[in-house]
Amino acid sequence: MQIAFFSTRKYDRDSFEAVYGDSKDIEFHFIEPSLDVKTAVLAEGCDAVCIFVNDDASGPVLEILKDKGIKYIALRCAGTNNVDIKKAEDLGLTVVSVPSYSPEAVAEFAVGMILTLSRKYHKAYHRVRDGNFLLDGLLGQNINGKTVGLIGTGRIGLCTGKILSLGFGATVIAYDPYPAPAEVAQKHGITYVQQLDELLERSDMISIHCPLLPSTRHVINEETIGKMKNGVILVNTSRGGLIDTSALIKGLKENKFAAVGMDVYEKESEYFFRDSSEKVIQDDQLSRLLSFHNVFVSGHQAFFTIEALHGIAETTLSNLRSLAKGEQCKNIVKSSK
Repeated sequence: MQIAFFSTRKYDRDSFEAVYGDSKDIEFHFIEPSLDVKTAVLAEGCDAVCIFVNDDASGPVLEILKDKGIKYIALRCAGTNNVDIKKAEDLGLTVVSVPSYSPEAVAEFAVGMILTLSRKYHKAYHRVRDGNFLLDGLLGQNINGKTVGLIGTGRIGLCTGKILSLGFGATVIAYDPYPAPAEVAQKHGITYVQQLDELLERSDMISIHCPLLPSTRHVINEETIGKMKNGVILVNTSRGGLIDTSALIKGLKENKFAAVGMDVYEKESEYFFRDSSEKVIQDDQLSRLLSFHNVFVSGHQAFFTIEALHGIAETTLSNLRSLAKGEQCKNIVKSSK
């Protein structure tokens, strides 16, 4: 099987080559550009494409891939919001994903982001390097004893709740239309609330852990922000489109938030996973977010651990081998129709 591997970085190549070693059944063609309508032709001659979170697998791109002989779309991530699944099915393209690789990686990063915001690690680091050892402006707050709200409790959300509840002694509440069984929630130190509004009103800190779906897009918006406590800490390590950026900026300007942590951004595809240090950022909303003293932005790095990359490579290769052999693959993604 010939695979066109889009959005290639050195760490992708290293992790996949380490897992498949000298295997001859699958051959990867590593391509640095992201997949879109202009680059889709680079997949010609291959059986499948392997794509990541910011690759474009919308309808027009899928039509080009189909025309070039592609049969399979292999996502090396859990989220599928960048793929038109229904269109893929109509074209006879099979889509597979990596539903779980290392929930601990993202959960630990989310907790680390909460710690950074609540204890101002990032500010202290730069201040001390400049020879300034004053503590003024670095006053923080405990996580212990606070109420932390989780929006979404899949594997990552559950893991985050466990760390915060059992590790830090926080009161962890959660909202999810499809809650975990009671015994699972109890094991992770999580108590469910019936309505999102209750979580927003009670939480001192909020961490988002839900997929990006039509029903969850802009779940954080002007209305929901208005229902949060003043001085709340908000963290998003899931998908950028879960937050309405305009509403977030408005809330920041009105001093609604003590701090905001974002590992994702709804228009991140133009900048994330790229070096723009010698360019002027043309996205005015991103530039505005970066200007706030109480906003901490990282470049979609929560997943980025040795263990997670290894797990992604293993599952992706297993998916592709199952497809190549005509076997049933447990990680096929289907549309809701």
